[in-house]
Amino acid sequence: MVSLADILNARILVVDDQEANVRLLEGMLRIAGYASIESTMDPREVCELHRKNRYSLILLDLQMPGMDGFQVMEGLKEIETDGYLPVLVITAQPAHKLRALEAGAKDFVSKPFDLAELRARVHNILEVRLLHLETKNYSKVLEETVRELEASREVIRLKTLEERKKSEQELALAQETQESLLPRSLPQVENLRIHAFNTPTRYVGGDFYDFLQLDSGDWMGVLADVSGKGMSAALLSSMVLGALSMEFHSRTQPQEVLERVNRLLCEKSLPYQFVTLFLFVLNPQGMGQFISAGHTPAYLFHSATGKIEELGSNANVLGLFDDASYESSVFRLDKGDILVVYSDGLTDAENPQGEMFGEERLLRLIRQEAPSGSQAIEQRLLKAIEAFTQGLPQTDDITFVVVEKCQ
Repeated sequence: MVSLADILNARILVVDDQEANVRLLEGMLRIAGYASIESTMDPREVCELHRKNRYSLILLDLQMPGMDGFQVMEGLKEIETDGYLPVLVITAQPAHKLRALEAGAKDFVSKPFDLAELRARVHNILEVRLLHLETKNYSKVLEETVRELEASREVIRLKTLEERKKSEQELALAQETQESLLPRSLPQVENLRIHAFNTPTRYVGGDFYDFLQLDSGDWMGVLADVSGKGMSAALLSSMVLGALSMEFHSRTQPQEVLERVNRLLCEKSLPYQFVTLFLFVLNPQGMGQFISAGHTPAYLFHSATGKIEELGSNANVLGLFDDASYESSVFRLDKGDILVVYSDGLTDAENPQGEMFGEERLLRLIRQEAPSGSQAIEQRLLKAIEAFTQGLPQTDDITFVVVEKCQ
């Protein structure tokens, strides 16, 4: 997760052959709160400085004697082997802007400098850059877990009980690693009771849920289902979870958050990977909004009438269409009302006879138990799934979130 402190402490290099410009940019950045700023007026030093210090952002003048900014970017490409150049170019020539972007720069700032423009562009680039680095680090950890799990396949050839026990402990450790992505505890929210449950079909799975308090005092909740099973799904779910957390720390509008996360997935995930999710923002008074991106319908039990309202999908899944837009719908929880959000692994759960648990059983259970409260729904649902499946291994993760308005 990238915080504002991470952004303000990121290492920045200013490159300009004019001392006045260097001093001006350094001053403007320090006014904006940035704490780690270096500079050089010699473009030939940039690559070596970056190789040594790995700057999160380089503000690069394009027109310099001896070596222009385009030549500097070519040198940086040899260092940044993944092709991501953390460069914001400085130019007074409109014609140079498109050429710079095509050469690999991430954005530009125009001369003469404007403090508001500089602050916005620098913040945005650093935010994306730090997320890019965090995702790479996250992927390295999970790739190591993948290698460990691949090695664990040798368990079927183990001869002794001691060796089998050791391998099972390693697999359990991998499961604990995946479970650590879920909240360690459920939030305690005024006027609300929250319950959540997750069990993967394998030692690692693709479902997750999360909760986050926003600056407004509202609470964001999400339940997501990543396509696929096993480690590939876990890798993608980890990236989505990290992106959602970072975006909601920067923005409060769920529509904008999901549009940015969707573009990230379209860029970074494999063509056949996608994510469905149900995301809601709710305040302690029970007023909320939700976006269901291709997800199974959520159910809202109204205590006053005993009726169940279906909150169906109102947006495309994430990761398939980079131009997809996301609009929220409103809902309301009054005293005694209960929201039930779940993954399709619950309704698709099978018994030994091949029958599915299904939506009708779920709706019937909600009608019966909702008058007794959210805890009664959670306990009854867990017992019902256990009794229905009779211990049969399932083909999909089972995850659900229950929210009750208690005052």
